[in-house]
Amino acid sequence: MKIKLAERYKNVIALLNDANPTAETELQYRNPYELLVAVILSAQCTDKRINAITPQLFHRFPSAEDLAKASEEEILTYIKSVSYPNAKARNLSRMAQRLVEVYHSQVPSDTLELQTLAGVGRKTANVIASVIFKQAKMPVDTHVHRVSGRIGLTKDAKNVRQTEEQLMKNLKGYNIALLHHQLILHGRYICKARKPLCAECTLKTWCSYYEMTIKNDKKAL
Repeated sequence: MKIKLAERYKNVIALLNDANPTAETELQYRNPYELLVAVILSAQCTDKRINAITPQLFHRFPSAEDLAKASEEEILTYIKSVSYPNAKARNLSRMAQRLVEVYHSQVPSDTLELQTLAGVGRKTANVIASVIFKQAKMPVDTHVHRVSGRIGLTKDAKNVRQTEEQLMKNLKGYNIALLHHQLILHGRYICKARKPLCAECTLKTWCSYYEMTIKNDKKAL
């Protein structure tokens, strides 16, 4: 029997709420400035690696003003172990300068304004708006994109923007910010890219990927 989309959403979200009712970002931060820096650094890099380097980075540059005064070369010495360190050092320097000059060191809440900062794309802007300012935004990274498609929350979404649009269309009345973190963590630890741990997954009853995999296995017998 084909599962209706609304029914799939309802049950998947209920199970995620049971499994992880207080899901939140694994990036460590103390204020909006620190989260903004951490999210910029986290692009194509693990949260574990970012958390390993940011204590020293924030000790040296505790504010946007401090970071804005630093040279790209000095910033690079603190972030050289992350992916694309040269580009990120340049972006952090330019981001901090604009944050100080235009926004008086206050991280803006508007996603379009956030995207005027170097190193801040749509996903990063949505993270800041969601986590810091509690806005109903759905930041879509590779985990959210992959998991949403596998479960069947989205259909034929070719890129993260299409995934975001489909999720937002169907999430009215739900805690979007919480679901964002739940999907990320589910993708990070259960619904992994190369080999999803379906046997351990509490969502399999409502998962399109699991349903099709089981059907294909039975046909192969």
